[in-house]
Amino acid sequence: MYTTDYDRIEAAIRYLARHRRRQPELADLAAHVGLSQSHLHRLFSRWAGVTPKRFLEFLTVQHAKKLLDNSESVLAAAYGSGLTGPGRLHDHFVTVEAVTPGEYRSRGAGLTVRFGTGESPFGPVFVAWTERGVCRVGFAADGDVSAEKETLRRTWARASFEGDELMATALARSIFAAPFEAEGRPLTVHVRGTNFQLAVWRALLRVPPGQVVTYGRLGEEVCGAQAARATGNAVGKNPIAFLIPCHRVIRAGGITGNYAGGVTRKRCMLAWEASRHLIGGTEIGQAGSAS
Repeated sequence: MYTTDYDRIEAAIRYLARHRRRQPELADLAAHVGLSQSHLHRLFSRWAGVTPKRFLEFLTVQHAKKLLDNSESVLAAAYGSGLTGPGRLHDHFVTVEAVTPGEYRSRGAGLTVRFGTGESPFGPVFVAWTERGVCRVGFAADGDVSAEKETLRRTWARASFEGDELMATALARSIFAAPFEAEGRPLTVHVRGTNFQLAVWRALLRVPPGQVVTYGRLGEEVCGAQAARATGNAVGKNPIAFLIPCHRVIRAGGITGNYAGGVTRKRCMLAWEASRHLIGGTEIGQAGSAS
């Protein structure tokens, strides 16, 4: 039934969401995924680097609200710091290369797009790339990436396509190391979008790992107005999941909001990043002591 650590993590979080009114104990979560409490503890420690209790605290609305309370000062530093300020590691690690107007109209004519499925901390991930950079990263809520392939073919309708599972595996490894690697070769993303979409995607790169931003605040940064709906549409069109971190955008009030790869996956991503930053000693908006 469960083939990876993430399968069990996701099942536990889904169970918790379904039964949140009665606040299940860790023993309930362990039993639901077929583990003892000690094995559940080891599972979370291996996957997230923290205890189950600590990880579950990072999933709460209260923790999200704490992040939002801190977000203005954090984002002001990130958006106003230029190239030398704090919170810029991920921005430095990812370079956005947009298609030219002519390439936008041609929809990939003359390009070769390679693709495959790799592994990630959040289950199988579909990746695609051109000679100029990564052009698609995506999950599917049920693990089936066929819809991702169809979207890729529609976006780059006149390109040639080749499967390359070996390179996809290596590329996925690089992508999910990116936010936490202080050294390494920067990754380039090769994207096709409108000017507004590109502005939103570039602004997303300024949101540090372990932090969140609301749609309205992101819209303010891009166009100087609370353009939450237009910003939300651009966020939803992001073709490069995780690497361009659309999962760090949540609703006002701390509600997670939608995600193409599934809301549970988005919640797990945010808590996983918060856990990684706790390990690194850079947690913002602490949710209580670990046990």
